[in-house]
Parts: sequence; C-alpha cells; structure tokens
Amino acid sequence: MYYGELKKCDIANGIGVRVTLFVSGCTNHCPDCFQPQTWDFCYGQLFTAETEAEIFAELDKSFVQGLTLLGGEPFEPANQRELVPFLQKLKEKYPHKTVWCFSGFRLDDELLTDGSYPRCEVTDQMLACIDVLVDGRFDKNLKDISLQFRGSRNQRVIDMNKTRQTGEITIWEQLRR
Repeated sequence: MYYGELKKCDIANGIGVRVTLFVSGCTNHCPDCFQPQTWDFCYGQLFTAETEAEIFAELDKSFVQGLTLLGGEPFEPANQRELVPFLQKLKEKYPHKTVWCFSGFRLDDELLTDGSYPRCEVTDQMLACIDVLVDGRFDKNLKDISLQFRGSRNQRVIDMNKTRQTGEITIWEQLRR
C-alpha cells in the first residue's frame, strides 16, 4: 500500500491532536475532490514497517488523541487488506486512542452490503477498529463549508462504537448541528 502524506500534528480531521495518514488509491473519483492526486494507487511512498514505527512513535505522545485515515480511499479492498493488521496492532497497543476514518463508501449501502465493490473478506475487521466513520462521497452540489468534519451535506459522522452496540447507525453525538 502507498500513502501520499503523513501529518503528525493534525487538528482538522477529528477531535484533538491526531496523526493523519492519507492512503493512496481511490476509484470513487468524486468531482472537486480535495486530494485527486491520491486516486492513483501508486502515489507517494510505500507504507513500510518504518512508517508504522513512525506513526506509533507519534501515538506514544500523551497529547495525541489518535489516528485518522483519509485518502484516497481507506476502504478500497486493496487498502483494507494492508490496513487491517496495522489497525489491529494499533488498537491493541493504544486501546484508549481513537481511530477516525473518512470514506466515500457508505456504511449501510456499501461497506456492510455483501456483493458491493468495497466489501471484502476483511471489511468487518477494519470496521471493528474504527471509532468514528465519516461516510459518503463528496458531492459538490451539496458542498457546505460550515459543516464539521465533512465537505457536503450528504456525508455522515457515525459513532461506530454506538452503532455496533445498538445495531443501528448512530450519528456521533458531539457533532455540531
């Protein structure tokens, strides 16, 4: 898996100070995407053991609240297969740090639907590692710069822990309306 950027002190893509990994590869190709260079699956640098160690060194800092995954598209099947072992290690090593993920794929319509393009053998394992999922493709016709943690009104900020507990999609309660 390749990644385009690693931000070590990000306050825009989730709550608190976060480490943000922009993975490469996206088949959604949303018009007016803010990172179209990351559509290419080979854009940037190869994600290596050294990259993982660099992320963990940042997560060791007490003021860092967690990791955010952006893209490209973290839920491209090829990316999921690479991210799951890393995310499982992260959750084991840092159980109190949160993982946020931004995906153009919708949770109920695509990620949980058998036979859909992004759903693969590791999707459930990846979803189990995520605390907050911002889902839905960016829609330039619904663009709203006043929204918290998303670019268009069709996108949702989902509390994955409560969603797993209740079995129903639960919007993150701290979301500014």
